Amino acid sequence: MSNPEYILTLSCLDQRGIVHRVSGFLADHGCNIIDSAQFGDGESKLFFMRVHFALEDRNVNDDLLRADFGLLGSEMKLDWQLRDAHYKPRVMLMVSKIGHCLNDLLFRYKSGLLPVEIPAIVSNHMDFYQLAASYNIPFHHLPLATGAPQEAKLAQETKIIELMNTHKIDLVVLARYMQILSPGLCTALKGKAINIHHSFLPSFKGAKPYAQAHHRGVKLIGATAHFVTGDLDEGPIIEQDVERVDHSMDAETLSAIGRDVECVVLARAVKWFVEHRILQNGDKTVVFK
Repeated sequence: MSNPEYILTLSCLDQRGIVHRVSGFLADHGCNIIDSAQFGDGESKLFFMRVHFALEDRNVNDDLLRADFGLLGSEMKLDWQLRDAHYKPRVMLMVSKIGHCLNDLLFRYKSGLLPVEIPAIVSNHMDFYQLAASYNIPFHHLPLATGAPQEAKLAQETKIIELMNTHKIDLVVLARYMQILSPGLCTALKGKAINIHHSFLPSFKGAKPYAQAHHRGVKLIGATAHFVTGDLDEGPIIEQDVERVDHSMDAETLSAIGRDVECVVLARAVKWFVEHRILQNGDKTVVFK
């Protein structure tokens, strides 16, 4: 019988002895640290830590471990989470009519490269219901007409929240879901929704950004994955990447390169989230890779 494994994440005001106190607690409770990472931010004066450990003492159960660490957490004023390392977070994917990120995430999920469960795919269009069916994942068509009144938008978003509650969703991924979320939904999704966009923002907003970029002769194509907030495309950044391009490439080539970068960046962000490697630090993130 294998030992249960946990991932502990925490943040607090920086102070002497945090690593010593936490590692000492784990040792005293029969735990063996598998890997650990920490970071002290000189600007925010906050300390962040992630510890992956195995519980080897059969006399210490889950309830006792959490209760005792709660006492330490209260004493040191820690903001902490203790999670089962083998639990697969439940992810809901949302998409509109551009499917490269959806297709990439589904392939990684099916191949075992992404340790998640995907109980639902949501879209405001029907384009990818067959793709969802090929993975045996329920597809929920929640249409929203262009220029729909606010009442219709809120009704559609209410159904999204109902699906999240029904399926006990841990993370929502906007895999090119091309709708602006209401402030209320952004609040409901705080800290558990990731979006992807091309890194031209704010330079090339609106339709056909790659055509705009080609017209301006850009030399870098990039993508940004970030947490969803009420400030459009301005949430805490999780991951970014770029590819160099040149004058010989047309707009379609730039778009194809951009799609590849978006897939990789979004997949990294999702994987780091489900592995509990991302801690928010105000308007930024700490990512323990």
